[in-house]
Amino acid sequence: MPAYEHNGFNMHYEVHGQGEPVILIMGITAPGTYWEDHLAEWAQHFQCTAPDNRGVGLSDKPAGDYSSEMMADDYAHLMDHLGIEKAHIVGCSMGSIIAQQLSIRHPEKVKSQVLMCSWARCDSYAKSVFDHILRSKAHMRHEHLVEFLHLLIFNKRSWDDSEFHKGMLEGREDAAAEQNPQPLHGLEGQCAACVNHNTLEHLKNITAPTLLIGGEDDIFTPRWMADELHAGIPNSQLHLYPKSGHAFHWENLEDFNQRVTEFIKANS
Repeated sequence: MPAYEHNGFNMHYEVHGQGEPVILIMGITAPGTYWEDHLAEWAQHFQCTAPDNRGVGLSDKPAGDYSSEMMADDYAHLMDHLGIEKAHIVGCSMGSIIAQQLSIRHPEKVKSQVLMCSWARCDSYAKSVFDHILRSKAHMRHEHLVEFLHLLIFNKRSWDDSEFHKGMLEGREDAAAEQNPQPLHGLEGQCAACVNHNTLEHLKNITAPTLLIGGEDDIFTPRWMADELHAGIPNSQLHLYPKSGHAFHWENLEDFNQRVTEFIKANS
């Protein structure tokens, strides 16, 4: 896995496919390998770069609070390192707030953006959820933390689907055997970025075509968050999948992959 260094920070990434450059930014706790089921489709059409965020995977995990601005700058520096002048950005959850900041701070680098299960600001409920994720990390075994996250992100229909639920159980088994779990201080830094993110007054300045996409029944980032972004971002469209949660992209994998492919091609 190649890496680049900027101001003492090392960021690891993988590149898949050829064509229009697409930068994939994963969510909290998750390394870039979590894009695997989407790369199977997108790498057939685009050059996809999937890094590990600051605080997780093989990238550096400095102590202290991170911010969505700081993490957006990580991606701007990565694009400079790779010689990518402009790219399509796909951000999942925490990755979507990083994508927002990239569009605000470095608009010349963003051709279009897909904001998955996103938010412009946290309310008291959301802040409490992130606080509880941190407490769970501090006191639970890794596989039990993953189970708690599954309770937050998957819709009831996924729990009731025997094959889907089997995959969830296998994910917990993989977590128990994880050789490089995210350290608590890495999660602390990422949670700070999520809780303190607030772009509400800057959404009007986002000029890139934007697809806001999520699940109608998401309890982690509820519908009001998507509606607020849609109202604030001028050139945006909104699609919410029925009977779907925060992990709507796995619950509607084939349609989601194709929908994003078509959006990127339409804005290339």
